[in-house]
Amino acid sequence: MKMLRTNIIFSDLGILIILALLRISLHLLTNDQYGFHRDELATLDDARYLAWGYVAYPPVTPFIARVALELFGPSLVGVRFFSALAQSVAMVLAGLMTRELGGSRLAQIVTVLAVAIAPVSLIQGALFQYVSFDYLWWVLIAYLVIRLLKSENPRWWLGFGAVIGIGMMTRYTMAFFVVGIVGGVLLTQTRRYLKSAWLWGGVALSLLVFLPNVIWQIQHNFISLEFLSSIHTRDVEIGRTEGFLIEQLFVGANLFTIPLWVAGLYYYFFSPVGARYRMLGWMYLIPFLLFFVSQGRSYYLAPAYPMLIAAGVVTWEQWLAKLSNGWARLGWGMTWLALGLGAIFSGTLMLPIAPVNSDWWHFTSEVHDNFVEEIGWPELVETVADIYTALPTAEQTQTGILTGNYGEAGAINLYGPAYGLPEVISGIDSYWLRGYGDPPPQTLIVVGYSRDGAARFFERCDWAGQITNRYGVENEETKFHPNIFICRRPRQSWPALWESLKHFG
Repeated sequence: MKMLRTNIIFSDLGILIILALLRISLHLLTNDQYGFHRDELATLDDARYLAWGYVAYPPVTPFIARVALELFGPSLVGVRFFSALAQSVAMVLAGLMTRELGGSRLAQIVTVLAVAIAPVSLIQGALFQYVSFDYLWWVLIAYLVIRLLKSENPRWWLGFGAVIGIGMMTRYTMAFFVVGIVGGVLLTQTRRYLKSAWLWGGVALSLLVFLPNVIWQIQHNFISLEFLSSIHTRDVEIGRTEGFLIEQLFVGANLFTIPLWVAGLYYYFFSPVGARYRMLGWMYLIPFLLFFVSQGRSYYLAPAYPMLIAAGVVTWEQWLAKLSNGWARLGWGMTWLALGLGAIFSGTLMLPIAPVNSDWWHFTSEVHDNFVEEIGWPELVETVADIYTALPTAEQTQTGILTGNYGEAGAINLYGPAYGLPEVISGIDSYWLRGYGDPPPQTLIVVGYSRDGAARFFERCDWAGQITNRYGVENEETKFHPNIFICRRPRQSWPALWESLKHFG
């Protein structure tokens, strides 16, 4: 028995699992910094209202959030554990793809590390967002495709279909990958499976898994399509999609692993040994073109890079094997150097380890705004609570809290019960669907609006407080709408007012 355990630990799979556990441990040690991100707060709040759909996303991520809350409570490390787990499993799957393609144990380790240091992968192990789980499903599908093409066992189509269904229940951009899969089938010899009942069984299974969300969308007039259109228009207008091409070099995969995923493209499209797996090349290229033409954001394609890296490492290993021992050792040495530099590049920017307001912190904040948006939520709630408790007792029972964005709403609903605060109402996303309560509030503490913005909806708004944080960090709350108001006398009836307050973010 002891020998069996030893063999398992030091098997190829055992080594990959050990590396994944080390990755999880890294996140467990660092994920308690700062606070929850505004996106996390919204998802945790949605988790309190389990449903088959939400305005901003399908139901899988809020369901996982509910499990996390039940197990760990509102713990940063506990909630983010599932994101870290998803990214670590994706690492292992990438290594297994390399093994299936003929890579050695060393090649599998290189693949795992190259995937682990991808900027998107690192940040998604440090945040609880649907991107984390969407990433896993793309990688799992790629692994199942390789197993299908290698074994020629059509039963893999059932597992394939099930994961596509779960992916669609996680994030709607899975549809772009599905188009890539369809294209990959039609443009390669894989189209022979179009005659297989297993393929169509997989299609039926994917639709069955996704059906509850389709029904929810029908019941809510496809509100998520309205949301996605609005968000896409916003992203294009403010320039978030302009860097799609250049950011493929350092967002979805690490800057120092570019040669590996480029070699993966060569493997799938030009290598004779890779011709069998050409479907995966199309599974990258077609979504790439679709995202580019439709002006998607650069990180949407990030989950497609592990399948390129897996093949690229195999190509690199095969090329090095043709060289003399000295040149081969040099090649592997350059590989380890690139991985080390890449780990420093991504780790310093994407892990939540920089002290707040240090030069390091300010540098990371220039690269992305994730960490600054994790600062100040408890202070915001405390300020709102002070305003609420200062109201006359009789008025408190008729007072509601209206927020402009989901971060404010999620934070107040998470931390507010400790102060006796009422449930938040908001016109944003799924909060709008939940309504304004019966009877509607007569007095409102308004957070997340400018004075002019609040005055559009209420006849009287008095300044009541200001949003700050103990670090003096400038973020969306402190910069764009720092003032809190007490508002009375809506300018419209509540049903009309609620229609006016509806917006997406």
